Amino acid sequence: MFDRKARSFVTIMIIVALSALLLRLAVHKIIIYNIEQNQLLAQVNLKLLSTALENYAKDNKGVYPTNIDVLTKNNPPYLQKNYLSESSVRGYEYDCQRLDSLGYNCLASPLNCKLTGKMVYAVSTGGMIITEACDKK
Repeated sequence: MFDRKARSFVTIMIIVALSALLLRLAVHKIIIYNIEQNQLLAQVNLKLLSTALENYAKDNKGVYPTNIDVLTKNNPPYLQKNYLSESSVRGYEYDCQRLDSLGYNCLASPLNCKLTGKMVYAVSTGGMIITEACDKK
């Protein structure tokens, strides 16, 4: 009778260990998927911001806005949402280091490198997005 209980215990322990391993793999895949989705959304949002700035300049004789609020308060708006005023969007924060009548330089940076995103995205006047690993900054 003791032998049967010992085998049952070993069987349960093996099942628990395998379940833990499968759960760890599943959680890892979910984290990787979320990071990829955050990065994709950061690129899209930065491209939206750049397109709105370029369209504004096109409509205003090559003069860029000096404030993002102009893009959201125009009728019709160039941009639906002010990404710079929000603390973060899906693990990324947005900032325009340069925003003047001659052009712009904006960044999308992960809040926590390698946890919410692995890349930093930058866009400057003209709309070309540049990518750099966040651990190199």
